[in-house]
Amino acid sequence: MSTPVVTVIVPGRDVADFAAEALASLQAQTLTRWRAILVDDGSVDATGEVFAAASAADDRFELVRHDVPRGLGAARNVALDRVTTPFVAFLDADDVMTPAALSTLVGALTASGSDIVAGAYVRLRPDADGYRPGIVQPWVAAATDPARTGTTLAEHPEVSGNIVAWSKVSRIELWRRNDLRFPEGRLYEDQSVAQRLYVHARGIDVVPDVVVHWRERADGSSITQHRDALPVLHDYLEAMRAGIAVLDAAGQRRAAQARVRLILDMDVPPLVRIAQTHPDAAYRRALGGFVRELAERAEADGLALDGAVADLRAAARLW
Repeated sequence: MSTPVVTVIVPGRDVADFAAEALASLQAQTLTRWRAILVDDGSVDATGEVFAAASAADDRFELVRHDVPRGLGAARNVALDRVTTPFVAFLDADDVMTPAALSTLVGALTASGSDIVAGAYVRLRPDADGYRPGIVQPWVAAATDPARTGTTLAEHPEVSGNIVAWSKVSRIELWRRNDLRFPEGRLYEDQSVAQRLYVHARGIDVVPDVVVHWRERADGSSITQHRDALPVLHDYLEAMRAGIAVLDAAGQRRAAQARVRLILDMDVPPLVRIAQTHPDAAYRRALGGFVRELAERAEADGLALDGAVADLRAAARLW
């Protein structure tokens, strides 16, 4: 086996129905010089067995088991400590990596010398025949299309909208040079980490190629499908605030503005729809404070609020 150049970190908890497909998507990569660290985060279903069978059959897979769940951030951090390759990537165990993803992303960094590269992604939604990939959404395209080499946040502030862990490859040196870790014990742990990676990167590449199919589970068990729960909302809002704070602290004003605009356009409206009929007034108060905070900031920065955002702000005043 050739020396691996990239480690893919694959955390999973109770995703036995999907894990085999995720691992098969790694084995189908056109770039074969990879290793993967599979972290079974205290699963009570057959996820651990799927991971164990893969590691027994293919020595590129390394298995780590947590006897009790420690959370996605902790699972990723444990694996980060084991990375020995120049590059690192992430894949959640219920998602699917497209066949040329690693070749495209690793190839970009090898050619450019940049620290991180971000690619496009699409949702994998359930339908009558199983799961079907959708289209590249406008905010994803704004971050990754057209291709750019060796850019920066100042030059390309819209890349701040690509906040997921699993659409990227980065140099492990970027993580270690800046002592970067995922927050533990919270959901949406990748948002502030993504901004730290961008802030500290000596060069950023983006490619318009779709590199991951992000699964929206038919049974509604994905984290992003539980934003009607107040604790999930709190983590979601704090993650967005934390990401903006990273950009502010680094003096990345245009990137922070782009992030605020995107949150108001894309993240807030569905939360407002939930809040309008939510039985807990605390949900509306938490969201209302967040909307007012961002709307006031946008206006102070001279960003025009369109009619939809103005309506959201008016609704928030009532909460």
